[in-house]
Amino acid sequence: MAIAKFGRLAKRSYKSYGFCVKLTAVVILGLCFVFVWSVFSPSKFSVTSQRETFDDFAEPVSANGRVTDSGVHFNKNELKNGKESSSEKKGQILEEKDKKRVKGSPPLKSGNMHKDQKNVPKGKKQGDKSTRHTKQAGEQKIPEKEGSESDDLQEEKQDEDVNGSEEDTENGEANFNEEGEVVQGDTDLANALDLDEEGVEKVEDDSGDSTNSKKNKKKKLGPLFDPKAHYSWKLCSTRSKHNYIPCIDIESSSGKLQSYRHHERSCPKTSVLCLVPLPHDGYGTPVKWPESKVKILYKNVAHPKLAAFVKSQNWVVEAGEYLALPENQSALKGGIQHYLESIEEMVPDIEWGNNIRVVLDVGCTDSSFVASLLEKNVLALTLGLKDDLVDLPQLALERGFPAVVSPLATRRLPFPSGVFDALHCSECSISWHSNGGRLLLEMNRILRPGGYFILSSKHDSIEIEEAMSKLTASICWNILADKSDEVSDIDVKIYQKPESNDIYELRRKKVPPLCKENENPDAAWYASIKNCLHSIPSSVEERGTEWPEGWPKRLETFPDWINNREKLIAESEHWKAIVNNSYLTGMGIDWSSIRNVMDMKAINGGFAAALSQQKVWVMNVVPVHAPDTLPIIYERGLIGIYHDWCESFGSYPRSYDLLHADHLFSRLKNRCKHPIVVIVVEMDRMLRPGGWAIIRDKVEILDPLEGILRSLHWEIRLTFGKDREGILCAQKTGWRP
Repeated sequence: MAIAKFGRLAKRSYKSYGFCVKLTAVVILGLCFVFVWSVFSPSKFSVTSQRETFDDFAEPVSANGRVTDSGVHFNKNELKNGKESSSEKKGQILEEKDKKRVKGSPPLKSGNMHKDQKNVPKGKKQGDKSTRHTKQAGEQKIPEKEGSESDDLQEEKQDEDVNGSEEDTENGEANFNEEGEVVQGDTDLANALDLDEEGVEKVEDDSGDSTNSKKNKKKKLGPLFDPKAHYSWKLCSTRSKHNYIPCIDIESSSGKLQSYRHHERSCPKTSVLCLVPLPHDGYGTPVKWPESKVKILYKNVAHPKLAAFVKSQNWVVEAGEYLALPENQSALKGGIQHYLESIEEMVPDIEWGNNIRVVLDVGCTDSSFVASLLEKNVLALTLGLKDDLVDLPQLALERGFPAVVSPLATRRLPFPSGVFDALHCSECSISWHSNGGRLLLEMNRILRPGGYFILSSKHDSIEIEEAMSKLTASICWNILADKSDEVSDIDVKIYQKPESNDIYELRRKKVPPLCKENENPDAAWYASIKNCLHSIPSSVEERGTEWPEGWPKRLETFPDWINNREKLIAESEHWKAIVNNSYLTGMGIDWSSIRNVMDMKAINGGFAAALSQQKVWVMNVVPVHAPDTLPIIYERGLIGIYHDWCESFGSYPRSYDLLHADHLFSRLKNRCKHPIVVIVVEMDRMLRPGGWAIIRDKVEILDPLEGILRSLHWEIRLTFGKDREGILCAQKTGWRP
């Protein structure tokens, strides 16, 4: 009886709790299975084993690689079937990985990047090294060498050559001719290579904290060049044709697009490796300076909209094969000289060429403002806006005046904070009061404390006047002059930025607010405009507390906020010796034909300062991955800009007469793929036919570089090597495929 009763109770319990018992049994069996599997199975099948790196995956290699859209065709030796199939699989993995990345052309991570990382818009994040090389349908990536142990050793050795300190060199010297034979070189060029690279890097590191970058672990992107590649170039097929600016213009050449240029800087998905064609009627020898101030070759600046524009203006006249630009002729009535004199009368503290040296001219009309200031020892940089469909900045460059092209919408301009002595806007068609005065806040950022903002325009409406008055009052700009000039028939307003923070505290409404202390005012590469006011420096050790010395004393004066002034002085003397003893006399360059010069990797402006007595102007480019020395360059009364050489520069084709690159290529090894090819194509775009390039770098860099230049039909005028350092001087021809 008791046994039967117990059986009935057990049966009822099983019916009630049978599901839980079964679930518990399944869980226990599963855990036992995992335990037995992890103990007795090989480690490569273990569920806890994860892959920590994908660096051993090599780039896809094709026997006959072909990049059709980029304009470069690579012919490779056939690989073994095993390696080839393995490469295809690895290429598919990388392709799938690349497709998941955001499209665009962001700045890349290396060394010191912008501290203000949050300013980078989505899709432009720093550190995305593969975005520039995302493959399109039917394309192949630029082939790289298959990874091997010997290649890894070679890369490590190359890294030591690039980044390590240089050993003391002996007095022996060698000059390499075009055949690679050793010829006795001249002493001046040998001395030009005596600069200890370790010392140069030390100057860079000690120049100040980089505001464009922060230390990050580098990821190797492979060799600088492909020694087995064969280059077969083709012309770019773009909407803007011979005036193509890759990161500004829209690339599509088909379809009816309403927009001619990007709203913001936006580079192609893959690196531009095609050659920009010459104008329809060719490109003639530019008119030499200073005659180019008053006339230029018409065909060199040919533009579909230019002919109609010339007919409607009186400051430019078509005269046969030339465009004539008479002196003192301007879009302003009464002439440019009257305009400048009226400004000095309204504000006597504005002394052109003395306390006012560096000026940004926002928008470009006739360049008469820049031309007239140049005679007063004022270096004015023209900022061509994206909406200028006549391409007037190109006329300024052809005439020999500094100019760059950049959108001005939601991102900061590629300049540091507080560097311009004055800003000028004459009929630049910018609604400064729109969007909460965002663009005027950007002008406030780059304007030096105590600097001047000169605004001239036709008579505005009462609503615009009131909005502008309210906006300038909110940022504490003091209006020094507001005058209607009867001769020129324009209204001229001159504002001054405050020199201290005291006035900011007196505002009733703190709108716009002061920026947070951790907001970096110098973060300018792909950084959004902030709707706030940066505090004005107050201590003597900070940049911007004192106005620079007058020109030309300013060039050789280093204020207290600059560290290691002795090293900067030594660097200046070094570049003077190189320029005077080698560049001006030992390169075979006709400097009477040189006007527009670019230093592609400027440090402290030593190269530009050494050329200050020549009839040239120099655009100093500070790479975004390098220490931020651009404020020092502006403090010396020179001009410059931030840029990432993995992307195209914001200027027209055929803009420069001479490009100078000092150890630029070897510093880009871990920033973009095949930097030698990418930069050479960009140099070919920026340089005029007959223009020159002076390149100083490692010998192992110059050897493949010479081969690429020869494939472009450049003439190699000089190659010189001493130990591991070398100089290459080449001249671009007018060849096009």
